[in-house]
Amino acid sequence: MNVITIVLLTLGLFFFAVGVVGILRFPDFYTRMHAAGKCDTLASELVLLAVALYNLSDPSLGSVLVSIKIMMIAGFVFVASPTATHALTEAALVVGVSPWTRKSGRRS
Repeated sequence: MNVITIVLLTLGLFFFAVGVVGILRFPDFYTRMHAAGKCDTLASELVLLAVALYNLSDPSLGSVLVSIKIMMIAGFVFVASPTATHALTEAALVVGVSPWTRKSGRRS
């Protein structure tokens, strides 16, 4: 169980790091939001799953209930994070934030 937990935590940290690199390196708001939305959601899911599995190492009813609550939080993050990312990008499009093009060449 601990090996699975370590692998999930490592993968979660890897995807958080990839998201940070994407936010720092991508040229405009839209691509940065893409990196933030995708990577943070997956990383959060992996870390929360690892915490839920680690909590089950002590088999008791309390541990099972806590793990169920953690997985419900994971479900909320799975729905809320992409929805928030979509709302932010749509709001940016409405207010006129222009996407990066190779022709414009500027970084925002």
